[in-house]
Amino acid sequence: MRILPICKRKMIANLLVEGVSVRSISRLTGNSKTTILKLLNDLGTACAVSHDARVRNLKPRRLQADEI
Repeated sequence: MRILPICKRKMIANLLVEGVSVRSISRLTGNSKTTILKLLNDLGTACAVSHDARVRNLKPRRLQADEI
């Protein structure tokens, strides 16, 4: 099993954040869709852990959320 270099992971993460499709990222980077989706899953897990560790004891008076 190969491990993606950090620079490639950053590039894929940036493309995902910009809204580029998985298929397009696959063509641009030369990585398989499966690899990109696994990285996306890992990024989501890392973000959830980071959010849960940092966001505590909030008492907002107003909350706004959009459709996403």
